[in-house]
Amino acid sequence: MGGTKDSSLGLLRTEQVNSKFQHLDQMSVSELLRAMNEGDAEVPKAIARELPKIECAIESIVERMMRGGRLIYIGAGTSGRLGVLDAVECGPTFSVTDGQVLGLMAGGERALVHSVEGAEDDFQAGEKDLKSINLRSEDCVVGIAASGRTPYVKGGLAYARQIGALTIGLTSNPNSEISKEVEHPLEIDSGPELLAGSTRLKSGTAQKLVLNMISTITMVRLGKTFGNLMVDLQITNEKLRDRAVRIIMQATGAPHAKASAALKESENEVKVAIVMLLLGVDAPSARTRLRAGSNRVQEALHVE
Repeated sequence: MGGTKDSSLGLLRTEQVNSKFQHLDQMSVSELLRAMNEGDAEVPKAIARELPKIECAIESIVERMMRGGRLIYIGAGTSGRLGVLDAVECGPTFSVTDGQVLGLMAGGERALVHSVEGAEDDFQAGEKDLKSINLRSEDCVVGIAASGRTPYVKGGLAYARQIGALTIGLTSNPNSEISKEVEHPLEIDSGPELLAGSTRLKSGTAQKLVLNMISTITMVRLGKTFGNLMVDLQITNEKLRDRAVRIIMQATGAPHAKASAALKESENEVKVAIVMLLLGVDAPSARTRLRAGSNRVQEALHVE
């Protein structure tokens, strides 16, 4: 079982040539800017048409992750890089535990900054990479492929289905091969690219926006926020320390000095500092309340 090469690739929406831009190389910079901006404006509209399906996918991801499952992105080229980017950002933004959100891409780490020829055509490598992280049935695998037919991604998704993991396909072409093989197909049809076949453009933008939705909304549902404040961020530098203090001030109404002192007493745990100040308790008591409230600030405030 593996990928096949045929002339049907040219029939994909992302590979079609838009006659509107057939004189692209003769357009002025101003005209090119307007053309790209107008094209990019089509992306949110395409995503809007898929919101009900994206909602179902996120609900399924949340349910799995609440049972200890992981969120795993798998892709090649631009799609793989965008998946890795979203996964990496979940650490400092939401303090996810090591390995809770992962990004895998064809060709491995080297492919993040260099083109690894033929990596995306290796069907077996997708399965191999998922086995290397000990994929489990409670995990969620999001296959990202603008074409909807990348062998590496198809191989990974086939293995994920085989062991009972949740499978989601994020593509830019209607009725794609990948969509027929996953539980949740997300087809963001943003149309032909301004530069024919360059899926790092509108297709890449669509993928980035949908991945933002998947990770951010999942983390909100998992209790990683208090209102619209990031209360689970990791404090790894002075910028983030300043942001943490401002978040505590916003959440509690405490002045800067008091918020800073609470952050220090909480050992840089923003959630703990917020509960301390809102309930007037010490750090150990705040941690106890958070544990009783499923580590959610809102619930910790109402623990009896």
